[in-house]
Amino acid sequence: MKIKTYLEFIKIEHTLFALPFAYAGAFLAAKGIPNLRIIILIATAFTGMRTAAMTLNRIIDKDIDALNPRTANRHLPSGKMSLKEAYSLLTLSLIVYFVSAYLINEVAFILSPIPVIIAWVYPYLKRYTCLSHFILGLTLAFAPIGGWVSVTDSFNPFNSELIPCIIGLAVAFWVAGFDIIYALQDLEFDKKYKLHSAGAIFGVEKALAISCLFHLIFFVLLCIAFYLYGNFEKAIVGLVVIAVLLIYQHVIVTPSKYDEKRIQIAFFKANAAVSTVLLLTTLMLVF
Repeated sequence: MKIKTYLEFIKIEHTLFALPFAYAGAFLAAKGIPNLRIIILIATAFTGMRTAAMTLNRIIDKDIDALNPRTANRHLPSGKMSLKEAYSLLTLSLIVYFVSAYLINEVAFILSPIPVIIAWVYPYLKRYTCLSHFILGLTLAFAPIGGWVSVTDSFNPFNSELIPCIIGLAVAFWVAGFDIIYALQDLEFDKKYKLHSAGAIFGVEKALAISCLFHLIFFVLLCIAFYLYGNFEKAIVGLVVIAVLLIYQHVIVTPSKYDEKRIQIAFFKANAAVSTVLLLTTLMLVF
């Protein structure tokens, strides 16, 4: 029962839909599929980091979550999990992450503290600026970069590492775009408690316009990265599917229709499909 509770606490399904971005970076760097050791270490490093990020967010936001009717039943405010358990899970996940990074290679280990720092800062930013949507995106932006570094043991954004950096920046805009949509669930709560979501600051219509712009930037950057990599014609079908999925999100969530059911479809189902299609498109490029 406890294992199920912990998996629910860290939203393991979100880890599974985000992991393809790390593998996409690795596949592009290897021009194929890396060895099994790297495949496993990427999975453990990413899962450790994603778990740590979610746990930090839950710990830091526990008081706010307790006030929000939508989140009051989460594990910490409801007492389903103790703060001690949450800190223990955080410690374990960070150990898994840093040990995995160390075993991958030297560059991965040197760069490994950066995502942790960003994940720690992100929950506090929601109290001060709507740029928090983009900072959340940065926590996942390191996934394709990390995958690439895992294979190459190098990081020079002015050389061939420009490609994973472009994909990483694209991912940051993708996440920021759908996080703006997701935050609309708490629009009235954010206004009441002066939390800086895009919807609360700019209104629903402008927030959705910003989200749409961010998704457009994501798509353009993705196209640029694949074009620079080569074999662009192999990516066209996948890019068209991704474009359709992005458009679908903005068709079902509108200024007049942004109920929880529509937002959940746009947030999880459509974006899980985006990450899967992107990974498949990457495989098409390298084979």
